[in-house]
Amino acid sequence: MEEVEVVVAHQERATLRVGDVFLKIDTDQTRTDVEVEAMAMAPIPTPEVLWRRPPVLALAAVPGTALGRLGEPSTASSAAWAAAGAAVRLLHDAPLPPWPGRSLDEIASQLDDECEWLVTSGVLPTDLVTRNRRVAEAALRPWKPAFTHGDLQITHVFVDGDEITGVIDWSEAGQGDALYDLASLTLGHEEHLDDVVAGYGTDVDLDVIRAWWSLRSLLAIRWLVEHGFDPSAPGCEVDVLRSRM
Repeated sequence: MEEVEVVVAHQERATLRVGDVFLKIDTDQTRTDVEVEAMAMAPIPTPEVLWRRPPVLALAAVPGTALGRLGEPSTASSAAWAAAGAAVRLLHDAPLPPWPGRSLDEIASQLDDECEWLVTSGVLPTDLVTRNRRVAEAALRPWKPAFTHGDLQITHVFVDGDEITGVIDWSEAGQGDALYDLASLTLGHEEHLDDVVAGYGTDVDLDVIRAWWSLRSLLAIRWLVEHGFDPSAPGCEVDVLRSRM
């Protein structure tokens, strides 16, 4: 019998691995609906859906290894990072999914709420929040909607050598800002931004990507703390914010 590995588990969802099968259990089946439909629409490699019996979705493991991890140096080649950029460009050029993503007003309102909580709770120094709140402003501008992954952190991109073998975890996919995906992919790995942009193959506003680094980190910290993760670990969200000072 294969051993059961708990990949991630908290009160909203859990992911288990049994051999080459991942079992995703989610309290919100809307997220699973989005994941299944987005993977079917995406023009890049995604996990095979083996079966679905709510609240469980069974997916086949994708080959290769993750592009890297937040807080750790990536061992992937420059060519692999460029390939990731090229894959993201294919996704962004694809037809839009029929469901909307978060609106600019929703993001701005959430940013206000999270910054207030970070200060009043004492989780972060006021000057750190204030500085990154100013940096984040550059991301709060109108954008042309693209088909975005929505949570394109490097652990969700798998490579074998210099080739992309799969992109996982599509539950946040939807219409959104293309530069948010590029920022999520390079969060905490600024040294690989040039490779990603080279693979993406078009001019991008680097100031907006840096703004999304601040914004994504500010929005993530409360959720991470409340779900048992440590955003202050070396190289993670708090360090990303400190690097903007």
